[in-house]
Amino acid sequence: MAKPDPAIEGRGIGAVLQLLQAEFADVTISKIRFLEAEGLVTPARTASGYRKFSAADVERLRYVLTAQRDQYLPLKVIKEHLGAIDRGLRPAAGGPPVAPSSLPKTPGQPAPVDFGADGIELKLTRAELRAAAGISAELLDQLESHGLVVARGNHYGGDAIVVARVAAEFAPYGIEPRHLRQFRTAADREVGLIEQVTGPRRTEQTEELAALAVRLHTALVRSRLPR
Repeated sequence: MAKPDPAIEGRGIGAVLQLLQAEFADVTISKIRFLEAEGLVTPARTASGYRKFSAADVERLRYVLTAQRDQYLPLKVIKEHLGAIDRGLRPAAGGPPVAPSSLPKTPGQPAPVDFGADGIELKLTRAELRAAAGISAELLDQLESHGLVVARGNHYGGDAIVVARVAAEFAPYGIEPRHLRQFRTAADREVGLIEQVTGPRRTEQTEELAALAVRLHTALVRSRLPR
């Protein structure tokens, strides 16, 4: 979805209709109300019951109307797509939203994949994690059994993509998930040290210290490799 325009914030249904009719000539107030009733958009209500659409609400409506017009998708599928977008996945042309799959190339920098599209925290299903990381169910089982990948409730965070992909890249060298447990142990110790300084809450200072820890770890590993 496009980035919401802040100028649209707090518009009534009539104003939203005028905005959308420039792109979708057949849209009506009844159509917008129907999409709301189906749970595809949930505008705020004033004390007197009037709808107030945010910029994000308008972008959701645009997404729905575009998917219906250009892809002929049923509302059930569109609703699933919106649910995925709400979990940080990004829309893909001609298909369902996908998780980010690229890894940072700068050595010693933490991978910024905790957040997906529009800064939304990533929440991946098992299938989405496997697709984003390009790994088998067997490898994911092994990573979980050794505590290298951990679900948060029913979903996986963005860092799980990095862990899974790196584990897959270790495999051709004969390094299996069971061999990687020492990295988890070292990470736990580093987190413990950081929390002694910042406390258990994740803050900007926590992120800065984590980046320093990654840089130090990388330098120490490199310094001990044979020249």
